[in-house]
Amino acid sequence: MAKKKNFPLRIDPKLYDVLESWAKDEFRSVNSHIEFLLREATKKAGRTPKKQNEDE
Repeated sequence: MAKKKNFPLRIDPKLYDVLESWAKDEFRSVNSHIEFLLREATKKAGRTPKKQNEDE
């Protein structure tokens, strides 16, 4: 597994609660669910390099 980049994330507590509940429904941690959502959004926007899309 590739090394992960750490950074602080400031987020509205109400939004965090929504994400926490959603992550629980998907059997993911909040962190992995946020990463999943960001990955899907970058793919949809055409911002993810082709090579990275193929690896997943």
